[in-house]
Amino acid sequence: MTAPRVSTGDTEDLDVEEALALVKEPPGGPSAHGHAPSEGRHAAHGAGSPYADDAHHQATCWSQAREIAARAARGVRAARAGTGRAPVSVPLDAALGLVLAEPLAALTDLPSFDASAMDGWAVAGPGPWDVREGGALAGHARPEPLTDGEAVRIATGARIPQDTTAVLRSEHGRTDAKGRLHPTREMSHGQDIRPRGQECRGGDHLLPVGTLVTPAVLGLAAAAGYDTLTAVPRPRVDVFVLGDELLTEGLPQDGRIRDALGPMLPPWLRALGAEVSTVRRIGDDANALHRVVSRSEADLIVTTGGTAAGPVDHVHPTLRRIGAELLVNGVKVRPGHPMLLARTKEHQHLVGLPGNPLAAVSGLLTLAEPLLRTLAARPAPEPYTLPLQGAVHGHPYDTRLVPAVLRGDHAVPLRYNGPAMLRGVAAADALAVVPPGGARAGQEAELIDLPWAAAGIGVCFT
Repeated sequence: MTAPRVSTGDTEDLDVEEALALVKEPPGGPSAHGHAPSEGRHAAHGAGSPYADDAHHQATCWSQAREIAARAARGVRAARAGTGRAPVSVPLDAALGLVLAEPLAALTDLPSFDASAMDGWAVAGPGPWDVREGGALAGHARPEPLTDGEAVRIATGARIPQDTTAVLRSEHGRTDAKGRLHPTREMSHGQDIRPRGQECRGGDHLLPVGTLVTPAVLGLAAAAGYDTLTAVPRPRVDVFVLGDELLTEGLPQDGRIRDALGPMLPPWLRALGAEVSTVRRIGDDANALHRVVSRSEADLIVTTGGTAAGPVDHVHPTLRRIGAELLVNGVKVRPGHPMLLARTKEHQHLVGLPGNPLAAVSGLLTLAEPLLRTLAARPAPEPYTLPLQGAVHGHPYDTRLVPAVLRGDHAVPLRYNGPAMLRGVAAADALAVVPPGGARAGQEAELIDLPWAAAGIGVCFT
């Protein structure tokens, strides 16, 4: 019997036996002891960082770091109550992914008039019926009342003539030689008529505060008479990409590498509900970093790279210079250990992401996602677990986040999961949360859905 194939994002599909090998670390990944190379700089910086060793004792455990980020955002929302960014009135076509700041109440009855649910004939009294000339069309004024024994052609959505007793569907009626209409099956009073107010009456509460605006919510709001919705505004984010080694086009060359985070982070942040105000590349310039951080009016600043303690790692010195409060200074997670969260102003925070691409993704989902979600009042996703198809090596002390594909009732961990690699996460549906010490085959692991793979609202890129 041929083993089932598993799509891994590698050069070919693998069968289950091969898929189990995905947990083996590729060259350049964690060692047999689970230690990863430095993640504070971009991939071109392969040397170890003193930050990881010196600061490990003060690093925050992964789950606690996520709660600290959410709590920081709750503090901002509480402090802003009545004084900060007020709810905004947003046109329907711009409201997808926002959260209602006011209840959605019906502005009219739905339907607002008695309407036909089918194409056919509006009939009065028992049949057979004389068919009147003309007809009732959707969007037109109500036709003249019917008298007993009379019928008139009617379209779906058209207003019901006064004294109509039922709508006879087109496929359920026939006319005789004299042009009289006969039903071909039994009818009931009120059949295929949508009565006024069947769904709701004007003033009825349809949805509560805190409802996520999905496509269906937009449709309901439009049907209920809304042109705009009052919603919690999207958090504004400024992204500052650090690193003199980064190229913005062409092939990597002369010891320089392509910037992967500049193209990746803005749409990812939008998928998390943010409005990206600025994306700026500032290299390894301490004064430029101080200048842009000091001047930013965003709700959240996201920096990439420079979070370790090397000679051109300027994030910590900049935070000290502006008097920021460090809330998270390193997280016990691999990849992404040297990430950080700081309060830079009363209503502003900074998330410092490591420069290696997958380490930056780890920081984004560990610190930025709970902070942005809470600022936007979006509901937290329901946690869930799946058994792992194969064992996964773990770090002795830290949580690991490993790209995985979801296959039925299992999660298949992917290789190419080193801190500088995006090949695994580009093929992934989720990140598997692997506890310290690793996970055995069949062990349940928590999964963090990637925004474009999650059920429900999914991605909101606009």
